[in-house]
Amino acid sequence: MRRPFALLALLGMLAFPVAAETPARLTVTGQGVAEAAPDMATITLGVTHEAETAEAAMDRVSADLAGVLDSLRAAGIEPRDLQTAGLSLSPVWTGHEQGQRAQITGYSASNTLSVRVRELDGLGGTLDRVISEGANRFQGLSFGMQNPEPLRDEARRRAVAEALRKAALLADAAGLTLGPVLSLEEEGADMPHPVRFEAARMGGDAVPVAPGELAIEARVRMVFALGE
Repeated sequence: MRRPFALLALLGMLAFPVAAETPARLTVTGQGVAEAAPDMATITLGVTHEAETAEAAMDRVSADLAGVLDSLRAAGIEPRDLQTAGLSLSPVWTGHEQGQRAQITGYSASNTLSVRVRELDGLGGTLDRVISEGANRFQGLSFGMQNPEPLRDEARRRAVAEALRKAALLADAAGLTLGPVLSLEEEGADMPHPVRFEAARMGGDAVPVAPGELAIEARVRMVFALGE
């Protein structure tokens, strides 16, 4: 009469087997950095003027900016590399400093332009030209890569190589055997950023610029099996 109960107990053991022991694993991260000289620069510049009327202020800005654009085109800058980045017109208030009732005494107009320069040898000369043509507002200069993918891929390779090196070192130090890769994830690949600069003057008495080098950083996470 006890056999059915024994059979049920046996079936229960088969239906819920004891969990197998989780194999040992090793998780490491790797970081790689690749550097290269930039091959492109982006300039943000513009023209700003004040006048008694809004129309006069805008006319002066438009005339000077037209000269700046003509100079840039003559320097070989393509239309695709010229983009209006900002246009503004605002009143000029006076009188409030002396505690008087503020009143509008004029207008300030400005137009900002973003320019990509793909020939860095002429960058200093380009800056000279736009300044001489009336650009009186300079908001920044940044360097970059026209095609950053090869540099980014090299950073990824170095990140994986660093993770492999680190994993082999840790396994050996622990007296274990490094097994196959169980997973590989990319944790990020940063855009190029400047890492160092060298003083440089591009072309005669042109505005001195220092392109230096750019760096891209990549990070990976790898999981390995471990053996005795």
